[in-house]
Amino acid sequence: MINKNSPVPIYYQLEEIIKELIEKGELLPGDALPAEREYAERFQISRMTVRQAFTKLVNDGFLYRVQGKGTFVAERKLEQPLQGLTSFTEDMKKRGMIPGSQLVHFQLIPATKKIAQQLSIPEHGPVYEIKRIRLADDVPMALETNYISANLMKGLTEEIVNQSLYAYMEGKLGLQIDYATQTIESAISSQNEADYLRIKSGGPVLLIERNTFLHDGTPVEYVKSIYRADRYKFMIEMKR
Repeated sequence: MINKNSPVPIYYQLEEIIKELIEKGELLPGDALPAEREYAERFQISRMTVRQAFTKLVNDGFLYRVQGKGTFVAERKLEQPLQGLTSFTEDMKKRGMIPGSQLVHFQLIPATKKIAQQLSIPEHGPVYEIKRIRLADDVPMALETNYISANLMKGLTEEIVNQSLYAYMEGKLGLQIDYATQTIESAISSQNEADYLRIKSGGPVLLIERNTFLHDGTPVEYVKSIYRADRYKFMIEMKR
C-alpha cells in the first residue's frame, strides 16, 4: 500500500511495490504492466508520480518501454563479479545457464601495431582473430573478439573455438593462465553490433578490453567484448 503520510516519496514507494512483485515472480519478464492511469486510480496518486516511478525502473533495468504498446518487465541483468578470472562458459555454468557461442568468423591475420603491442609479438606476426556471439540460454549476451598469437596457440580449429578456449589452453596445451588486466567503459552500439546482439542500434553497451597473461607474464590473449548493458552488470567487493 502507498502511505501518503510517510516521508518516503510516493514514487519511490510505488517503485518498491513493483520491484517486490518482480522479485516474487508475480510479474515475469515480458509481462505488460497496467497503464499509468490504472496505477494512478488504484493508489489514488497522480499519473505524473506513476510515470516518475516507471521511468526510474526503466533506467534501473527493471522495466522497458515499447512505443505504442506499453511498459513491460525486463529480463533480469546477470551480475558478474570483478574478482577472479573465469571464462564466459564457466560464468554461465555457475549460474545454471547453458553457455553457447555462434562463430562469426575465425581467421589468421597479420597483427596490427596495436594487437602486436598487446600480445608482445612482432608487428604483422600471425594472429588468430576469433569473433563470436556469446549466448546464455540461447540469448545473445556479448559480441567477443579474441586475438591470440598463432605461434603460441598451435592447432587451433573452429571446433575448438566453438567450445571453451580456456579449457583448451589449460587442459590440452598445458598453458597456465595466471592473471588478467581489464578495462570497462560505456559505449553506444553500432548497427553491426546491434544486429548481432539483437538490440537497437545506438543502444547502450559495455565495452570491455582484457589482456590475459600466463604465469611467466607472457600475454596469451587480447579480447575486445561488447556486452549488452540491458542484460549485464558488474559487481566488486571492496574492503577498507
